[in-house]
Order: sequence, then C-alpha cells, then structure tokens
Amino acid sequence: MGSSRIQNWKNSVIYLTLLLTTIHLIAQTHFSHNLLFWNIESVRVKKIPNLPLRFRSDGTFKILQVADMHYGSGTITHCRDVLASQFEFCSDHNTTRFLKRVIHAENPDFIAFTGDNIFGSSTPDAAESLFKAFGPAMESGLPWAAILGNHDHESSMNREELMSFISLMDYSVSQINPSTNDLTSATKGGIMTKIDGFGNYNLQVHGAPGSMLANSSVLNLFFLDSGAKTVFQGIRTYDWIKDSQLRWLLQVSQELQEQKQDPLHPTDATPLNKPPALAFFHIPIPETPQLFYKEIVGQFQEGVACSRVNSGVLETLVSIRDVKAVFFGHDHKNDFCGNLGGIWFCYGGGFGYHGYGKAGWPRRARIIQAELQKGKNSWMGVERIKTWKRLDDEKMSKIDEQILWDQQLV
Repeated sequence: MGSSRIQNWKNSVIYLTLLLTTIHLIAQTHFSHNLLFWNIESVRVKKIPNLPLRFRSDGTFKILQVADMHYGSGTITHCRDVLASQFEFCSDHNTTRFLKRVIHAENPDFIAFTGDNIFGSSTPDAAESLFKAFGPAMESGLPWAAILGNHDHESSMNREELMSFISLMDYSVSQINPSTNDLTSATKGGIMTKIDGFGNYNLQVHGAPGSMLANSSVLNLFFLDSGAKTVFQGIRTYDWIKDSQLRWLLQVSQELQEQKQDPLHPTDATPLNKPPALAFFHIPIPETPQLFYKEIVGQFQEGVACSRVNSGVLETLVSIRDVKAVFFGHDHKNDFCGNLGGIWFCYGGGFGYHGYGKAGWPRRARIIQAELQKGKNSWMGVERIKTWKRLDDEKMSKIDEQILWDQQLV
C-alpha cells in the first residue's frame, strides 16, 4: 500500500513537470510574440542622458538648433521648394540625413528643436512621426529638448499630449511645464495655479568638470511655448507668449541670479556677471520686423509672421538682463540675427525638406557655442557666446559666424 502511494506521487510529479515544460515551450514559441507580459525583453525604460548638462573640459558648450523639421510620414512625404533635379528622390529621409550629418559634423553637447518638428496635417500618426523626426537625436545619445510650433498638434495628439510624449522619449530633457513648486508667482503672497501653454521650462548648464564652478549653473536655457493660432478681437492671428509665462520667467530668472556661490570656492571662481541665459521659442515677437531696417547677419527674405498682440516679451527680456540671445523659427526663409534692446534675436533657418523653403537655397541649421573664461587655476563663468550656421550642401558649409555676447565688451 505504501509503495503504491509513493509510485502515484512520483507519477504526479513527472506529469506536473511535463505540463509546466509544455506550457513554457508554448509560451516561448507563440505567446511571447503576441502578449507583452510574456516577453520581458519588450519592456523598455526611457534612456536618460548624462546629467546635469555641463560644459566640456575645454570650456565650451555647443548647442545645435533645429528649426522647422516639418516631418511627415517618411518615404512617401514629398519635399517642397527643391530643384527639379532633386524632387523625384527627395523625401523626409533627406531631413533625417541632414540631421545625422550636422550632428556628426558639429558634435554638439545639446540639441534644441524649436517647433514645427512634425507637420501634423501630413501624418495620420503623430507618435510615429515624432519617433522618426527625433530618431537621429535619440540614436546619438545626446541630451535634447523640444518645444512646439503651430503645426505639431494637427495630427492625432493635442499639445499637452505631444509634450508629454516628447518628455518620455529617449535622452529627452523636455518638460511639459514647470513643477508646482516653480509656479509660485513673483507677486507677494500670490500663487500661480496655471501657466499658459505646454513646454515652458528652464535647463541649467553647469561649469566644466573639475572646475570651481562644476556644481554651479553658469548658463541657463529658457524654453517657452509661443502657441499656434487664435482669434483676437475677431481677427485670426498667430498666438503669443502670455502674461503667466512671463511672470514665471521673471521669477525663475530672479531665483537663478540670486543663487549663492559655494562659500568654499575662492573669489576668482565667482563669475564677474550673473550667469547669462538663452531663450528658445517658435513664433517671432512683434518687434522682429523692425530688424529689416537695422544691421543684421544673415538673410531677411520673407515677411515676419508674428502675432498682432504684443504681450511685452521684449520688455520683459530686457528687464531681467540675463537673456543675451533668443532663437526661434517659423519663417523658414529668414536666417538672420538682429539686435533689439541689446538682445540678439536669431532665426534658425528652415531645416526640414517637407517645410516650405526656396529652391536652390540649402536647408540649414544654427549652432550656438558658449565659451568659459579661463581663470588662474580654473574655468570661470561664461565669457563669450558665438553662433554660425551649417548648410546642407556637399561641403556642409559653415557661414555667418558672429559673436552674440562678450563679457569683456559689456
């Protein structure tokens, strides 16, 4: 009787083992390809760049601005305003190729996408288009950030969904909006419960590794959502940066400028001026047309498409005194820099091949480089900010190099 029970128990164990093995094999050969929870390898976590953003050991920090990619659906998306000899073989892939080329040529530390990253009306799937548009940036492993233009939301995602999705992409340091702690109004006792738009945030760039300012922010990058289109007093117009965004900008700028240096650092580690800042948004401000009558670097080839509403962006930027240059896009055939109120306002120039342009006028990208001042024993704060452009021609031509700000000339 005892031996019979033992034999039955052994048979049960063998049967159970065979059953589990069979289930495992079936799962591996069939279900693992169809059900996410069977396939552990398909679960991914966002790839995070090396943070914080910081200057290189040679005292430089280089930004690649990509304005108006207007990415559509890939191969089937035709190019606009190219030479007849280019048209048949030109598509979104030319935009991708250009982005890869300029990343390789310049080896930037950071990439800033300044809106109209995708052309919403040309793609039924915004997520797929975003993955393709930002693909080279993600493949590079470089930190990158984006804001929205007036065409990104014209597909399957609204503006909030777009910024949320972009913030979750590999190596992106984009943010949907400031955290709750950052929304305290500059007005005494006031609380800013809402900020207009999606994609208002600031990024801090630290000093060179091993320097006395390695743990301090020496350059600040402001990103603002300039909106899309709206109706003002019965007239359809481009949107504008709102009061809530400007109040947030004022507050953050003030807090950054009041940051105390580490008391353990010698006095020569303290920058002579407050840390400078750069601003990025998509739609130019209403004062931009004034630059037609002033000295500029680059080409002014089309009318400025800006809002009818002047919300005081220039006045605000002048008052906070830390923003030295502003970079935007929107008008693809303009690629100039001009000075308003002591601040340089620069177009990125049309980057993408599905966006309108000018046949025979190469697509282009803007480069911004900040350089640190050399102290007796260490790199100090930012001394100089320069810019130039790269053309998508055979030689990747470098043009219009200029100094935007020099601490020694202030």
